[in-house]
Amino acid sequence: MQPIWFRGEDISDADEPLLPPLLEESFRQWEREAAGLALFQAGRFVLLDKNADRLAATDRAPSEREGAALREASLSAASGRGPSLFEGNDEAAAAVPVHRRKDGAVFAVFAYESSVAAPLSLSEIQTCALHFRSCFYLHFEQLFVKDMLLQQKRAEKEAGRREALFHAAKRLYDQIDVSSVLSELLQSLEQLYPSSEAHLYLSQDHLNGDPRVKPLVFKNAERDIVAKAFLNGKAVTERDRDGTVRLAAPMTGKQAAYGVLCMSTDRERWDDSELPAFLLLADTSGSAFENAKLYEQSNLLINELRLINELTKRLNQSLRLKEIFQFAANELLTVFDADYCCVLQLDKETKQFVVMSCNFPPLASEQFSPEYGFCGIVYRTREPMIISDYWHTRVVTSKLMDNTGSRSLIAAPIIVDGEVVGIILVTNKLPNFFSYENYKLLQVMSTHIGLAVTNASLHAEVRRMVITDNLTGLHARHYLNEQIQRRQRKDHFGSLILVDIDYFKRVNDSFGHQVGDRILIQVSHIISASIRQGDIAARWGGEELAVYLPGIRAEQASRIAERVRARVQEETDPVVTASCGVSEWTFEDEKISVESLFYRADMALYEAKNNGRNCIIVG
Repeated sequence: MQPIWFRGEDISDADEPLLPPLLEESFRQWEREAAGLALFQAGRFVLLDKNADRLAATDRAPSEREGAALREASLSAASGRGPSLFEGNDEAAAAVPVHRRKDGAVFAVFAYESSVAAPLSLSEIQTCALHFRSCFYLHFEQLFVKDMLLQQKRAEKEAGRREALFHAAKRLYDQIDVSSVLSELLQSLEQLYPSSEAHLYLSQDHLNGDPRVKPLVFKNAERDIVAKAFLNGKAVTERDRDGTVRLAAPMTGKQAAYGVLCMSTDRERWDDSELPAFLLLADTSGSAFENAKLYEQSNLLINELRLINELTKRLNQSLRLKEIFQFAANELLTVFDADYCCVLQLDKETKQFVVMSCNFPPLASEQFSPEYGFCGIVYRTREPMIISDYWHTRVVTSKLMDNTGSRSLIAAPIIVDGEVVGIILVTNKLPNFFSYENYKLLQVMSTHIGLAVTNASLHAEVRRMVITDNLTGLHARHYLNEQIQRRQRKDHFGSLILVDIDYFKRVNDSFGHQVGDRILIQVSHIISASIRQGDIAARWGGEELAVYLPGIRAEQASRIAERVRARVQEETDPVVTASCGVSEWTFEDEKISVESLFYRADMALYEAKNNGRNCIIVG
């Protein structure tokens, strides 16, 4: 038995945006066919897409969140690891990937969720998934055949129309760009009506170079046959007293009217029987123009999607905000063929927009008020904007536009969690340089830049939390160890100060642990204010704090320790004192290690404690 020809057809990656309704419809069909299964009583079936996002469930409760077991099983199945079974504290779930026929790629996940008390059989779930898959492909094949029949009907109808077209009109469909369609149309008119004068009036901006292609302008709609034909969507014929016959036919596609084809000829050389051919040519040219326009737009959209995909991948390769802003600015300059690009970030503390990346050096690290210039407009409206000619429509003052001599601008906000965290400004020295497509593309790209900023910010915050002591705000001990090891590999010497608050237990016993914590915070602030920006302060443990001073010898470290000791005695409330142990290392030491450096400082601190406290000992 010969296989049915359409059984070889399958879905592709391009069909993914259209899959959810088909998947849900197939799931409901499967649900009706499998309604008698006992599994329906013990739990629920859930259908998810290939990203493990829920599409449908047998309980019809789309707002309910899935359990952890179902989520884990679905993610495992969606990743291509095969059927998965997970059990939680009070739930169990099984998930089976649903594969395409041709290449076996996962396009959906069929899952089942129940309580742990109801034992799950993975084989039963797999059987149900196969049943669902057959339902899906049955619907897909029906849809495919229906689409093919619809296309066939359209082709037959179009073929009937083409039989009446002149050979010149048929050649229009061979063109795939707008300029070629217009050139072919005008050339065909010359061949078909050599003694006539033809003009084409377009409602869309297009530079063809042919003087017969003109913009459609409405001057006197009542007397102008071109305006009448365009507004009414019907052909208009006019006969002048001098014997001239003028015809105007709308050039219409399936989506819109794109212009008017106008022809003037002598009455003696015109036969009314030629009118249907002229109208058919105008209609055919409208369809050809639309196809070419759609082709150009589809190519533009494909390039934009490819560009956005590449931009997203490149942005996600970095988790440093400065690198993200720099890369984004460089890419935007290339994508829009712009002269200048400026990316600004909103500083939450100063409430100022700071220039993070700009190819105009005088603006590097500049700061602007949220009320200033185009930044202020975008910040207040939270919407992108486009300026065709800044010199003629100076709505605000802009240092970027004035200093660079730019005239065109597109701008968009960078929004994270519903808040504007940055602004993108892209400019060019020519007026009317950016198109509406550029404006829309920048809006999309700014969204992806915002996602990259979010990822980088979260990564930075997580790293800060990992290396920071929550109470004191100083670094954690493991971070201090790592930094000392790193500096010992490239520096020639350095020093370590261990600071211990004297009689700290008495403070806790006398005033309570809250006061003790406050003392720790006060001493930590004193230490931070007494050292350089490149020095590393950390909480070593309990009431003991540590400071590493790269490139500092013990003598200078001792003076810094004395400054800390004196300020602790003067500025803490209630008053406490501190003892310090100082040690150093140099590249001449036989054994250079973090452990030996801490050991010597610890011994010095121990000696300071034995010498009456509130003093400094150099190990």
